[in-house]
Amino acid sequence: MTEMEPKQERYDAFTVRMAIQLAAPHTWPAAIIPCLIAVCAASVFSETVSISLAIALLVICILMQSAVNTFNDYYDFVKGADSLDDNVEESDATLVYNNVNPRAARNLALGFLAAAFALGAYAIYCAGWIPLAIGVIGAFFVVVYSAGKTPISYLPLGEAVSGVVMGGLIPLACYQVLTGHLDFTVLLWATPEIIGVGLIMLTNNTCDREKDIESGRRTLPCLLGRDRALKLYHAALVVWVCTIAAMCAIYFSRGLLVVPFMLLASYPLLKALFANPLIPASRIGAMAQICSVNIALGAFYAAAIMTNSTAAFVL
Repeated sequence: MTEMEPKQERYDAFTVRMAIQLAAPHTWPAAIIPCLIAVCAASVFSETVSISLAIALLVICILMQSAVNTFNDYYDFVKGADSLDDNVEESDATLVYNNVNPRAARNLALGFLAAAFALGAYAIYCAGWIPLAIGVIGAFFVVVYSAGKTPISYLPLGEAVSGVVMGGLIPLACYQVLTGHLDFTVLLWATPEIIGVGLIMLTNNTCDREKDIESGRRTLPCLLGRDRALKLYHAALVVWVCTIAAMCAIYFSRGLLVVPFMLLASYPLLKALFANPLIPASRIGAMAQICSVNIALGAFYAAAIMTNSTAAFVL
């Protein structure tokens, strides 16, 4: 090559470790807990629940969540929204901290989606076209959440869309596959998960408010301002806990026995989250805290539902 020839970009190898980082396993509770809620609800209103089918649904949900995470990292990187100045761990910004071809991340995200739909063929075989339709809707929002000229993540809709898609559509689809019945009451039972998943996004967006304004985003905290965003956040945390208690009282009455233990176990986590100022410097801690609260409240809610179970679990 002569000195006059253009210099070609050289990338490092894209490794399995990087693929796992892009999949972001620490965010998987946003997909696992809604699926678990559906399995527990199905065990209350169905005579039998297939363990193999439940496992397949769980893997599908994890693959979809991994696709969301990878697409989001890819588009944030290529649009310049992520940088070394952000308060993120290296494992949460793979494309920023590693000299790899961003197309590898895009292809990985597409691979996650393809694998989810391939495994979904089993669910479609068992339950018909309804889970396919719900899956297509979910996949559509997975892509438009980060892609396009004005993705959903740049609008004050991110919390609502992520909450409804992950916290609502996942339980709806999983319940239909496991029971054979499409019951929109599931969306009501899933209200705590819709709030919990939405709060993950609200946590991130509140911490990133100033950076998002600079990058042209108009997220909910950008429009509300930090003070009002914090008030909304704290109110949503209270509503989240109250909604779980209400669902148990109305639909899963035996689960009320679990609620006091849920409150005792989650109080320290909620107290720490209330004290977090949700500023850039506290972003890493805030994301860990909201994920921990999702796991705690989601697990106790699932246990409360399971106390009403009468189904037999079969292979």
